[in-house]
Amino acid sequence: LVDFIIDDRCLLFAICLLLLANLAGCSTVMDGAKGIAGVSTKSLEENRKNALSKSFSCDYNACFKKARDVLAHMGTYIYAEDIKKQMIAVYVSEEDTTPVGVFFKAIDANNTQVEVSSPSTFGKELISKRLFSALDRPLKPEEKEEKTDAKTNTQNQ
Repeated sequence: LVDFIIDDRCLLFAICLLLLANLAGCSTVMDGAKGIAGVSTKSLEENRKNALSKSFSCDYNACFKKARDVLAHMGTYIYAEDIKKQMIAVYVSEEDTTPVGVFFKAIDANNTQVEVSSPSTFGKELISKRLFSALDRPLKPEEKEEKTDAKTNTQNQ
């Protein structure tokens, strides 16, 4: 009975120590949970300084939407989208869980900078090459936002 009580106390102490270490660290509890689950974007944000970047002549929303569509069509697995962080996080494929982050920055109303970040040089280069090539192509008519001209509409009525 004494050995059982001591084992329980040791186990409880170990659990408390692990929780305390997690709470006292630099990352938040959510970052720790995301890291354990394998869906953290922290490494992508940290590797952004080494990102491959290119500017495109399309507005932020159109560029973001087209990039998401291209990434899905390429066979990547989109595991996170965060409008506040202006990013899409993907795995190279469902089988290859190399994380790659695609970050967006509106330069002005008609131009957007896209950055591709990853701890893996292979992942970063593979995704950026395919994504940048697709984003260089003009938007298809159904991808463009419909803009109406008030003068044209009033003249046609």
